[in-house]
Amino acid sequence: MPTRKKDDLLNSPSNESRRNFLKGSTVATGAFVFGFSFPLAKTALAQAGSDEVNAWVVVQPDETVLIRIARIEMGQGSLTGLAQLVAEELECDWDNVGFELVKPGANLQRDNVWKSQSTGGSTAIRGSHEYLRKGGATARAILVEAAARQWQVPAQECKVNKGVITHSASNNSTTFGSVAALANGIEAPENIELKDPSLWTIAGKPLKRLDTKEKVDGSMVYTSDLTLPGMLIAIPKACPVHGGTLASFDAKAVLSMPGVKKVVALDDNAVAVVADTFWHAKKAIDALPVKWNEGENAKVSSASIAEKLHEGLSAKTDYVGNNIGDAANVLSKAANVIEADYSYPYQNHAPMEPMSATVRWRKNGCEMWGATQVPESALGALAEAAELPKEVCEVHTMRIGGSFGRRLATDYVRQAALVAKQIPDTPIKLLWTREEDMLQGHFHPVTQCRMRATLDDDGTVQALHMRISGQSILAHVNPNAIGGKGDPVMYQGVDPEGDMAIGYSVPNLLVDQVMVNPHIRPGFWRGVNLNQNALYMESFIDELAHAAGQDPLAFRRKLMANHPKHLAVLEAAAKGIGWDTKPAKGIYRGIAQVKGFGSYVAAAAEVSVTDGKLKIHRIVAATDPGYAINPQQIEAQVAGSFVYGLSPLLSSECTVKNGRIEQENFHTYQVMQLRDMPEVEVITMPSGGFWGGVGEPTIAVAAPAVLNAIFAATGKRVRNIPIKNTDLSAS
Repeated sequence: MPTRKKDDLLNSPSNESRRNFLKGSTVATGAFVFGFSFPLAKTALAQAGSDEVNAWVVVQPDETVLIRIARIEMGQGSLTGLAQLVAEELECDWDNVGFELVKPGANLQRDNVWKSQSTGGSTAIRGSHEYLRKGGATARAILVEAAARQWQVPAQECKVNKGVITHSASNNSTTFGSVAALANGIEAPENIELKDPSLWTIAGKPLKRLDTKEKVDGSMVYTSDLTLPGMLIAIPKACPVHGGTLASFDAKAVLSMPGVKKVVALDDNAVAVVADTFWHAKKAIDALPVKWNEGENAKVSSASIAEKLHEGLSAKTDYVGNNIGDAANVLSKAANVIEADYSYPYQNHAPMEPMSATVRWRKNGCEMWGATQVPESALGALAEAAELPKEVCEVHTMRIGGSFGRRLATDYVRQAALVAKQIPDTPIKLLWTREEDMLQGHFHPVTQCRMRATLDDDGTVQALHMRISGQSILAHVNPNAIGGKGDPVMYQGVDPEGDMAIGYSVPNLLVDQVMVNPHIRPGFWRGVNLNQNALYMESFIDELAHAAGQDPLAFRRKLMANHPKHLAVLEAAAKGIGWDTKPAKGIYRGIAQVKGFGSYVAAAAEVSVTDGKLKIHRIVAATDPGYAINPQQIEAQVAGSFVYGLSPLLSSECTVKNGRIEQENFHTYQVMQLRDMPEVEVITMPSGGFWGGVGEPTIAVAAPAVLNAIFAATGKRVRNIPIKNTDLSAS
C-alpha cells in the first residue's frame, strides 16, 4: 500500500526543493491533483500551478491515490476515517490509497484551501465530512469527464468502480491513472451529488488503518525521534510555580560540562541548556543554579483552592447556563430538599511523548518539525517567536505520540523558536523532560458541584439546581469568550440544547456557575468539562432514584420521555449488561448516560467490592454518533476512552503544595494499569441524520456508572474522587 516516503515526511531543511509543495509542484509529471472549489480557490490554484485543479487528492499514473489529510492524527484513527470519506466518493481502489499530511504554511499560501486543520473536541470527522466527500465526488466527476471526452461519449453514461471507468455501450474502460493527465484543466462541475450512506462501500466499513504498519515495524518517526544534520538538543526549565518568573541563573557553572554549547533565557520565566546530546543537556540543566521569583502563588495549596471552590457553591452568581421554570423558588419552599456536594481534581494530560519540537531559524525563514493539534496556531506561535512573517515560516506536521488536548497549547513551540533564534542556521530539538512536562502542563480544571433537588409524593423530580464552582478554561485561553452566561464550556452535558444537551426533562431546572480561577494553568483535557458534569448529574440522579425508592433505570426513563435518542443508548447499555436479570453473587451494577460532542452515549458497569477493594468486571458502552465511518475505530476509541474515564476515578489526581504541582512523574501520578482494566463491550448504534464525535463522549459515563455500582455494592456514596482516598470497607 503506498504511503508517504519517510524523507518526504521529514522534509530535510537542507533540501529547499521540499518546500515546492507550497507552490503546488510536488505532483509527479502526469499526475493529477483535484478536488472541488472553495471560495478563493481560483486564486489558490493560480498560486499552486497549472497541474492542480484543487488540493485534496493526487492520482498518479501508477494508480497510486494519495489523499491529503489536513487534520491531525493523534492515534485516534481519524486519518484513516478522513481518507475513507474521500475515497468513498472518489470510488477508488482502497488498496491503492496512501496519504500526505498538509502543512499550515501551504494552507496559508493557498488561501486556506484545506480549511481548518485544528483537531480537538472530537471534530476531525464531524467538522469536515461534507467538504471532504464533495472533494472526492468532484474528483470522480472530473476523471469520468476526462475519459468520456477521450471516448467521445456522454459522461453520464460512464460508471466507476475501484478506480476503473467503464462505458458499456462502447465497450471502453480505463483507469484513473491512465486519464489523470487528460483531466488537467477540466472545469469542476458546480453541482455535486453525494452518495446516500446506505450505499457506502468504503466509508462505514471496518477497514485497517493506513498508519498501522509504521507503528508496528518501528519506522514511524515522531518528533522526539527526529534527527537532522548538525542538530543540537535543548532542555528547558521553567518556574515550577505557574505565574512565577526567572530571577537569575549562573551559566558559567555548567558551560564547561561535556557537550554544553549554550545557556539561554526564554521569555521571563524559563531557561534552557543547549548541548550535543540529550543526556549532556539534562545533566547540565539539573546542575544549573537557578533562582525564581515565585510570588504570592507560592502560598497556594490544594486546601486553599478547595476552600475557595467551596465558597463558590453558595455565592451569588449571574452566570446561568440553563434555566427552566423557577427552581430556586420551588426549592426554597420545599419541605424536603435532597442535597449533595461533589468534587473533581486536577488531571495531567501526561502523554507518553513529552512536549518537543525541532526548529531551525534563519534570518529569511523559520521551519519547525513537530506535533501539534492546531497547525495554524503553531505556525502563528512560530512566526511570532521568530519575529518573522508567517509567509516565510512553515510547520512540518508529524504524528503525535499522545496529546489528549495538551498540544492545543503552543508553549513548547514558542520555546523551541526562541532557542533556535539565538543559534541561527542550526536545527534545535527542544525536549521537555518528563518532570518538566508534568509540572508545566495545562491541567484539567478543578471543580466542585452542589446538587439540590426536591421530589413530589410520587418520587418525581419537581426542581433541580446544579451549581458548578470551578476553574474556567476559557478565562485562561480566550477571555473574550466569557459572556453573560459565564464560560460556556463549563455547561457541557447540561446545556439546554445542542451538542452537549441535557437528557432529562425537569419542570424547574437551574444550572449556574461561579468561576474560581487559581493560578494553575487549565487546559482542554480529553472530554473536558463533560467528564465531571456527567459524574455530578448521573451520580445525583442515582441518589434521587434511591431517595424515591425506585430502580435507577426506571427512574431515568420517566425523566427521558422527551429525549428518545438519550433513552435509546441507555436502554441498549442496560440490555447489554442484563439489567433486568439478577447478577452473579457479589456483583453489583450501575448505569449512566449523557450527550457530548454531538453523540449520545451510555454505560452500564458491573463491579464487586471485597474487603474494601474494588474490582470493575465489565462495562457495556452504547454510542450513537449519527454515522459510523469506521466501526472498528469507534470500538477502539470507546474502549480506550474508559482508561481516561476510570483513571481519575481510581487513582489519578494532581495536588498543589507551595504553589506547584506535586506529581512529577508516573510513580506519583498514577494512571490506570492494564490489570485494572475491565472487559468492555461496545455497542455502536448510528441512527443517522447528524454527525457526532467518538473520541471523547464515552469518557464521561465511565466514572458515574462505576460510582453508582459501588453504591449498590456498599451503600456508600463516593462524591469526591479518586476513590483511592476513600475507604470502601463495610462500616
